[in-house]
Formats: sequence, structure tokens, C-alpha cells
Amino acid sequence: MAASPPFPTCFRWLIVLAIMLLLSGCEASLFAGLNATDRHAGIETQRDIAFDAQHQLELDVYRPADVTHAPLVVFFYGGSWVRGERAWYRFVGTALAAHGVIVVIPDYRKYPQVKMDGFMQDAARAVAWARDHAEALGGTPDDVFVMGHSAGGQIGALLATNPSWLEPYGLQPNDLAGFIGLAGCYNFMPIPASEKDMLGMFGRDAASQARAQPVRFVRGKEPPMLLLQGTADHEVEPSNAVSLAHALQAQHEDVTLDLYPGVGHNALVFALSRPFQHDAPTLDDVLRFIHAHPVASKVTATH
Repeated sequence: MAASPPFPTCFRWLIVLAIMLLLSGCEASLFAGLNATDRHAGIETQRDIAFDAQHQLELDVYRPADVTHAPLVVFFYGGSWVRGERAWYRFVGTALAAHGVIVVIPDYRKYPQVKMDGFMQDAARAVAWARDHAEALGGTPDDVFVMGHSAGGQIGALLATNPSWLEPYGLQPNDLAGFIGLAGCYNFMPIPASEKDMLGMFGRDAASQARAQPVRFVRGKEPPMLLLQGTADHEVEPSNAVSLAHALQAQHEDVTLDLYPGVGHNALVFALSRPFQHDAPTLDDVLRFIHAHPVASKVTATH
């Protein structure tokens, strides 16, 4: 693919300012800055689509214009399972859609409104919706990937390892075309006593916490996985990705682990935005993984 030109320095400084706002607690300002730089040409956007009326949950869709049989990615954002909004991650949807991928970004309920079962049920319902509507969006049901960052990575990885979440929809983890994890939480027990929210949503006893660990459910029936992780991540230890990769390798599963030297937790996903795409190869590696698989390689886009 053709390399994108370097993003203007003046705009990068605006984003740096937005990051400073993030550190002061103004997350919405940061994401507004990132989204102000994305591209829209050749991309169709459908927002506020209800996929769970009972819980008032909606999703956004980003798709290349006039696409057929394209791969589809369901992206779960992070936020420690307690915060975040789908609109903040428009830059993820437009970045992938600009390269021929349909992207669905759903919201999900968060703690303390629900505990783990609640947001996992929301995530499974969103994936089922994506498969049911894949053809209408220009994709195919057999070419649906799950992708997530941080807490969203844990959600996506559980869908890809523990069959109980997708089972109500007649699906199994290996019905997914693949899982893409960006600095996901895959192996994080025991949960420290200081992490009150995590103890509240995942439980205090070992058996309850084990249900939240994707690494505990690897059994050799998983979809292909791409695990991306920065070595300078001080929020999610790189050992999470390494341990999940080792568990999959032990079962002779298709897994790729890429460790990015010097890349931090948020920088890994921010590299999908235009200002920071040259700071880490996140976008290139995600696209390479998607197009490396048989069904996903049959893309015929006319955009």
C-alpha cells in the first residue's frame, strides 16, 4: 500500500496539547483532537444504530463506499471497563475503512452499572449483530474479526477463547475470522486489593477472577490471533500478551505476537490515527493480519 505522507507538525503539536488535557482528565478533548484529523473521502458512516434496544445500546459503522465481500472488524474500546464512548474511536473506524475494511464500533455497559457478565453479554450481542448484518454492510458472516484495545482487548479475547459467551447465538470462537488484541488484559490475576473496581466487577475469589482471564480458556479451538503490545506499556504488562501467545502456541494455534520497543499503552492505539501512524506499525500489522487469511483476502472494493 502507498505510504501516507507525514502529518503536519503543527497538527501534531495540537494533538500533544490534547494529550496533556487527557492527563488532566479531559479525555473527550483528546479524542476530539484525534478525530478532527481523520479522513472521510470514500467512507460511508452510519451512526447510532440500535443493536440492543432493551439496554439502549448503539453502534457506529464505518465502511468503504461500494464495497463487496470485505472483511468486517468489530472493535471494542478500552477504558478500564468503567468509561469510554464509541464516538471517541472514530479514528479507528476511518483508518481501517480507508483500507477496505468495514468497522463496527459498539458501546457496552460498564461497571458499576454491570459486572463482567453484563458487558460480555453486550459484546457477544454486538458480534452477533455484525454477523447478521454483514452482507447488508458489504461483508460476509464468515469474515468477521474481533479487535480490542486494553479492557476491550480482554473482552474480545474472552469472546475468542471462552465459548459460553457466543453460544447463545449459535456461534463458537472459531466462527470468528480472527482476533486482534492491542495491549489487551489476558492474564491479570490475582487482582490486587487496591483495585476496588476490578474486584467489584470480576470478584474477590480465585474462581471468579479466573473467569476473566482469556489465557485460562485456550484449548486449541481458537481463531487466528494477532497480539500487539508495546514494551513501554506501564498500564498493561507485556506479560499478558506473552502468556496468551505461549498458551496458544502450546495448542499449535495460529498466533502472531509483535512487541513494539518503546511504545506505550495508549500510543499503540493512537498509531491508528493520522497524526501518529508513523510512530508504530499498528495499522500496517493489523491490515496484514486481516488480509493474510483466506476469506479476508477475497476483497473486491471499488472505492
